[in-house]
Amino acid sequence: MIDEKLIPHLVGAIQEYWDLPAFTNYPGTSIPYAEVGRRMMWLHHIFELAGIQKGSKIALVGKNCSNWALTWVSTLCYGAAIVPILANFSYEDTQHIVNHSDAELLFVSKDKYDTLDPDTMRKLKHIFILDDMQLVFSRGDKAVALPTYSESTQFHALKPNDIKGNDACDNDDLAAIIYTSGTTGFSKGVMLPHRSLLANLIVARENLLFNVGVNVLSFLPLAHAYACSFDLLYPFTRGNHLNFLDRIPAPKLLLAALQDLKPQVVLTVPLLIEKIYKKQLQPTLESPKMKVMLKVPLLNKVILKKIHDKLMTAFGGNIRELITGGAPMNAEVESFMKKIKFPFTIGYGMTECGPLISYANWQIHRFESSGKQVKYIKVKVNSPQPDKVPGELMIQGEQLFQGYYKYDEATKDVLKDGWLYTGDIGTVDKDGFVYIRGRSKNVILGPSGENIYPELVEQKLNNMPYVGESLILERDRQLHALVYPDFESLDHEHIPESQIPELMEENRQALNKLLADFSRIVKLHIINEPFQKTPTQKIKRYLYS
Repeated sequence: MIDEKLIPHLVGAIQEYWDLPAFTNYPGTSIPYAEVGRRMMWLHHIFELAGIQKGSKIALVGKNCSNWALTWVSTLCYGAAIVPILANFSYEDTQHIVNHSDAELLFVSKDKYDTLDPDTMRKLKHIFILDDMQLVFSRGDKAVALPTYSESTQFHALKPNDIKGNDACDNDDLAAIIYTSGTTGFSKGVMLPHRSLLANLIVARENLLFNVGVNVLSFLPLAHAYACSFDLLYPFTRGNHLNFLDRIPAPKLLLAALQDLKPQVVLTVPLLIEKIYKKQLQPTLESPKMKVMLKVPLLNKVILKKIHDKLMTAFGGNIRELITGGAPMNAEVESFMKKIKFPFTIGYGMTECGPLISYANWQIHRFESSGKQVKYIKVKVNSPQPDKVPGELMIQGEQLFQGYYKYDEATKDVLKDGWLYTGDIGTVDKDGFVYIRGRSKNVILGPSGENIYPELVEQKLNNMPYVGESLILERDRQLHALVYPDFESLDHEHIPESQIPELMEENRQALNKLLADFSRIVKLHIINEPFQKTPTQKIKRYLYS
């Protein structure tokens, strides 16, 4: 049991870091924690006038920005439940989620609002535009007077002790309903209680140790549990300066922002790191001259140290740790990062745990693991030999969700006897380090019943020349590969499009030499558009089966 509560951490942060910068729509001007507190108390006044109660649902749709974070913090501190909706959901999905969640208020970006039909979202009382927090819609008899912040001068001079939260909220009260955007295509509302967010906050507080006031670059979608807990909740309670980018940037833009902000910790997804490795490091490492130099022991150390220093500088020069999660990491990239001793680690989680399940500091992180089970979490493997024979991972702990909102059947499918059946296949060693092999729904049976994990085959294929990304599928009881070529590299080397099939066939043959007989690829198919992905950059496999 946790003997703390979540809301005092948020309110306490505003009071303690009153004069420090809190939010910036990068690269714009910042607002201090004081202004966040004053605007939060104004929003609480608005909520009260609108008849919002403890446990009422407030939907939030838009890209990362200061007002997104303000709405999220204000909703939690009021005791209502936030319903963050991914900005890239279609308007049909957005309207469905607003209705399904029983949301009474909606905060939405102007561009997204223009695609919506308020009349179809029947339970909404009011709609506000995130860009400027203006009221744009009220339903019939719900049209009470809701003053703007500029009109609400009574909040403009509030002092730290005037900032309040709802003291009546308990750890089992509902904090958020997060609608997943998974690789299987089904969106379910994950009900996260206060204790889930609080447990994640405590784990972050005990492991990440950000300095007060440092910059945080927030570019992963905050509507996703991973970014929300570690790019917003924890940094906010640490007095950090949160700089919001409204999209996941290309590597070049990301590195430019890192140079400017010089953050201590960066949260990202494997795909971005793999792109940086493939574009900026791999060509140098594979040059004939460099291959020879790396075989000389003393010279090898000097070169790897220079690469380490160059990469540290590229990330701003202040990096304590680069944390990736949300998708598998390419083994070759991970191995190289460990070789140069870059402060890099991999975690594992899922929305149903708010999200963290396992993590280990880069200095103790074990190769190909996804970290060590964290505080409050128990991980069990449904296998006769949990450390050797892969089985389904089962989770128990304070972080566990309450179920899927209004979806009892789906809840019963995954919550059994107090354990969450994750659908992920892996092992756990004697020290609690978790090793993910793949999703149970993705496992392909070989001709003699062998388990083939397509994610592991894809890792090898993605290392091949001119492969941008790939997907392994079973067709007619044989393995096929879909490949989106690295067109940028092909253009850079002036390789004509007509030569791509020949190059990819060479890759297929080279790949098969690395694979067991039962997991070899019989045919490779070239696609001309990038795969559609989830917010954590996992391919939506169901679209290609």
